[in-house]
Amino acid sequence: MLARWLPAAINTRPAEWSRAAIGMALGTLFSVWVCAQVFGMEVALHLIGPLGASAVLLFAVSSGALAQPWSIIGSYLCAGVVALLVARVLGRTLGSACLAAGMTVILICWLRCLHPPAGGLAMSLVLADPASIAIGWHELGAVMLGAAALLACALAYNNATRTRYPKGASEPAAPNFMPTAIENPGISAEDLKQALAEREQFLDVTPQELEELIQASERYARRRTIGAVFQR
Repeated sequence: MLARWLPAAINTRPAEWSRAAIGMALGTLFSVWVCAQVFGMEVALHLIGPLGASAVLLFAVSSGALAQPWSIIGSYLCAGVVALLVARVLGRTLGSACLAAGMTVILICWLRCLHPPAGGLAMSLVLADPASIAIGWHELGAVMLGAAALLACALAYNNATRTRYPKGASEPAAPNFMPTAIENPGISAEDLKQALAEREQFLDVTPQELEELIQASERYARRRTIGAVFQR
């Protein structure tokens, strides 16, 4: 039971940590700077928390579904609209901020743009600073400008450092012809761990989770095959 609380091993090298850290710092700096040029530094600094959290995903876990372009653009748009509407109708209180965050989560799940920093963004927009409140609905422009600048930086930096972004559709693997005796070897968590280590990228999944997914897929495949046999 205590072992479950221990952190899982990270299948990446220090070079990848440094790459992600530099990208996160540069991306956050660039997005805040761009936003400050248009809306002022006070408004831009009020968004630095959500932008920094998004930068961690876009640069450190860029292969994950939560870090894809639609995830950040769609979630920031949803959070901005919901937060400004809630603030206008219910006022700028802690309760309305939490309500805005909850509504944002429902909306981004429905629109398939789940992005955790959007919840914090919604709260920040409801409990905004005086400078942000003063610009009214133009605050949505500041949000989207910051998100677009961060995404542009992620696209440039990740691909320049040989990290494919955004994540594309996986190409089908070439058939691997092997002797009949070892045609379908069993895949273990250790095999998956070694395969993850070869990629040298942060992946938001553990070998145990992959093993469970493969086993579940095999069960469904067997059921489908048996069902097809009985239908003949």
